[in-house]
Amino acid sequence: MLPNTGKLAGCTVFITGASRGIGKAIALKAAKDGANIVIAAKTTQKHPKLLGTIYTAAEEIEAAGGTALPCVVDVRDEQQINSAVEKAVEKFGGIDILVNNASAISLTNTLDTPTKRVDLMMNVNTRGTYLTSKACIPFLKKSKVGHILNLSPPLNLNPLWFKQHCAYTIAKYGMSMCVLGMAEEFRGEIAVNALWPRTAIHTAAMDMLGGSGVENQCRKVDIIADAAYSIFKRPKSFTGNFIIDENILKEEGIKNFDVYAITPGHPLLPDFFLDEHPDAVMEEKESNDSVPEVKEEKLQLQEESQLQKQPQMQEQPQLQEQPQLQEQPQLQEKPQLQEQPQQREQPQLQQQPRPRQQPQPFVQSMLPQKPHFGAVEETFRIVKDSLSDEVVRATQAVYQFELSGEDGGTWFLDLKSKGGKVGHGEPSDRADVVMSMATDDFVKMFSGKLKPTMAFMSGKLKIKGNIALAIKLEKLMTQMNSRL
Repeated sequence: MLPNTGKLAGCTVFITGASRGIGKAIALKAAKDGANIVIAAKTTQKHPKLLGTIYTAAEEIEAAGGTALPCVVDVRDEQQINSAVEKAVEKFGGIDILVNNASAISLTNTLDTPTKRVDLMMNVNTRGTYLTSKACIPFLKKSKVGHILNLSPPLNLNPLWFKQHCAYTIAKYGMSMCVLGMAEEFRGEIAVNALWPRTAIHTAAMDMLGGSGVENQCRKVDIIADAAYSIFKRPKSFTGNFIIDENILKEEGIKNFDVYAITPGHPLLPDFFLDEHPDAVMEEKESNDSVPEVKEEKLQLQEESQLQKQPQMQEQPQLQEQPQLQEQPQLQEKPQLQEQPQQREQPQLQQQPRPRQQPQPFVQSMLPQKPHFGAVEETFRIVKDSLSDEVVRATQAVYQFELSGEDGGTWFLDLKSKGGKVGHGEPSDRADVVMSMATDDFVKMFSGKLKPTMAFMSGKLKIKGNIALAIKLEKLMTQMNSRL
């Protein structure tokens, strides 16, 4: 892990959502240097499912060597933001670093996202980031350090990152657009950057999305804290970057990333918005060639931009040249734009074998290499033979599969009934999760060639219902595999 240098001693760091998770981890890292931490978060009382309050976080920060100022802040409330900034300036004399960490998430498609959830994500992610930045900027301009760090992704305009959770992507990209705009607006006065993890990070939000056991596929919050610390050490000229945690830590000399894993050696879930995972990207390229509406969307976007797959080759006509960024190309995570059609028509890339790290699900050796008539039925037969009361108790979900193509139709997997049930047609009880996909992809998913997470992220798998129970299906495969 990255050692502390004392660089942030006496600095005042204002962090939204700092009562737990990534925000608190960044706070504790800075506190070890002797920094002043403003904990701007909502939680004041213990929550049955979410650990930590602004006061318990303050105690941990003080114990780590920092000075804490807990402030009740809902970033949707401009008055609460301004009040916390005033208290910080009054107590510490100014603000040196702002971390916009507070965020809301709902991985639901357009028709399944209630308006109140849309408003929540827009108001917390985009509007909250904008208003908090606005309130802190007058004081950041006076600081010798002067950093704004948004926990948001590179601006990747690949449609696959919009099609399954459009509202969330828009809200999250709003935070990233603040980086683009403010980095230019305050160039030379304040460094404005974005930080995003390469893999899933174990937080309370991830537990709620993935359920018990998902932590094994995640890294610790410490990797984000170390990456943020590395950014804070850099001068104001280091601005306008979209940084991936692993990349900047490699530049710091970190080579062993197992220290950041919850379970060292276990396969990790890739995070959203990064076209760096062959399972998702290569398969999406292949499928997009036969989807006219996606092609049409790409052509419209190509009028404004073009995609170069490797980050160091990307250019953005709308941005000014940034010499200071060019000095450190390996740290740049530029907004990723659309791929040109000729890049997608490269079958030789799709045919190259890719190494697999994930455990092979339980039916891999029992299914044919290519799907054919009866492959879906055979898959469900194998699943049925693997069911047990233990699996049912651990899952408690009914899955319905809407499969298109040969051997398709409606199928179900009932993991609520005693012993479990599978079959053709709709389940007797209402499904908790409805999964829609092609039969070819379904067989690939159960044979280990396509992970459910990758299928969802690439748009091959559409999910309606309880997303946490959907993620359980992937864990179920691994658990069954270990018993065979």
